[in-house]
Amino acid sequence: MAAMAVGALLLGGLALQTFSPEQFKDENTQGARSAQLVADALNAALAAANNPRETLDAFAGALRLPAPIAFVPPGTEGQRTSSYIYHGNVPAWFTALLQIPELGSTHPITIRTTHVGDIVFRPDLSAEILEKWVGFLALAASSIALMLVAGLSAYLTAGTALRPLEQLGAGLTRMRSGVYDSAIPLAGPPEISKSCAEANELAATLKRLSRDNRDLLRKLVAVQDDERRDLARELHDEMGPLLFAIRANATALSDPEAEDPPEPGSPVYGILSAAEALQQANRRVLEGLSPIYVAELGLTASVQALLRDAQSQAPDLYVISRIDHRLNELDGLLSQTSYRVIQEGVTNVLRHAQASTMSVAATINGDQIQIEISDDGIGLPPDLTFGRGLTGMHERVRALDGKLRLLREGGLTMVRCGLPLDHLIVR
Repeated sequence: MAAMAVGALLLGGLALQTFSPEQFKDENTQGARSAQLVADALNAALAAANNPRETLDAFAGALRLPAPIAFVPPGTEGQRTSSYIYHGNVPAWFTALLQIPELGSTHPITIRTTHVGDIVFRPDLSAEILEKWVGFLALAASSIALMLVAGLSAYLTAGTALRPLEQLGAGLTRMRSGVYDSAIPLAGPPEISKSCAEANELAATLKRLSRDNRDLLRKLVAVQDDERRDLARELHDEMGPLLFAIRANATALSDPEAEDPPEPGSPVYGILSAAEALQQANRRVLEGLSPIYVAELGLTASVQALLRDAQSQAPDLYVISRIDHRLNELDGLLSQTSYRVIQEGVTNVLRHAQASTMSVAATINGDQIQIEISDDGIGLPPDLTFGRGLTGMHERVRALDGKLRLLREGGLTMVRCGLPLDHLIVR
C-alpha cells in the first residue's frame, strides 16, 4: 500500500512535468498578444505625436516593473532576471519540477528611427504555481488517506478472517490432544464458518468413537480378567491336588523307618524338590493371572503384601509406601487396574532398575486416583519400547479413560498414572 501511494505521487509528478509547460504557454498566450498590441499602439502614438518624448514619459510612468507588461528604458535589461514573475513560498524543487518554459517577450519602442526602450511581457505565475502546489498537496494527502483507509480496511478484513482461523486452529489442536468437548465458534466468512462447523462435527464423531473405543477396551479388559480368573481357578483346582499327590507319593517311596529327610541326590529328594519348585511356579502364575488378595483382603492390604514380597526378593532395596485406605472402597475393575499398575511398576523396578530406593504412592485426590512408582535406578533406556507388561498396563489405563506416563525427573525414574473416578462406580 505504501508502494502504491509512492507510485501515485511519482505519477502525479510525472504528469506535472509533462503537461505543465503547455498549460503555462496556453494560459499566457493572451498576455503575450496583449504586450504586442501595447507595443504597436505605443509606436503608433509616438509616430503621430507632436512631442513624442512627453508621450513616452507619460506612457512609461503608467507601465513600470514589476507589472506583467512594463516599459523598460534602454540600459535597464538587468532588471529582467527571469521570464516570469513569482511571489510565493512554494519549495524550489517543486518549481523546478514544473519545468516552466520561456514565457516572456520583448517588443522594441522607437521614436522615428531611435530605439528608446522596450515593452516587456513577464507573466505573474504566483497564482498558477500555487494552484499546482495545492493540487499536488491534495494528491499527496488523498494518496496517504487512501493508503490509511486501505490499511485499516485490510486490517479489519484480515482480523475478521484471522480470528476465526486462529479459533479453528486452536480447536484442531485441542482435537489432536483428545479434547472434543469445546466447540469452535462459527464466525468469519462463509468458507471459514463452514470449516468450523465441519470441524465441530468431526469433534463430535471423534468423541463418540473415543467413547466407544474406551467402552470396548473396558469390556475387553473385563473379559480378560474373567478368563484369567477362570484359568487361575482351574490351575489352582487341578495343579494343587496333583502336586500334593506327587509330594505324598514321593514321601511314601522313601524309607519309612528313616528319621532324616531324603539325602540330596537321591531320586526321592529330586522328586520332592521338583514338586516344590512346581508349587512355587504355580503360585507365581496364579498371582500373575488373578491376584486373589485384592478380592479377599482389599486393595490396600494387597499392595502392602506385594511390597513385602518385593522386599523379600530384594533385601537391599529400601521401600517407601503411602497407600490411601480409601482405595478399599473402589469397584472391582478399578481396583484390579490399580493393583496391576502398581504390580507392573514394582516388577520393572526389581528386574531392570538396579535401584537402592523405591517409593510407591497410591492416593485418592479429588475425582482421581493418583499412582506413582519411583526409583533411583539407572533410568529409562533411550530406545525404550513397551513390552507386554507395559502395553497391557497402558491398555487397562486407557480403558478407564486414564493417563499413564513414564518419565525421568530429578534423578528418579517415575511411573505416573491417573484414573478418573467419575466414570466408575465406588462400592
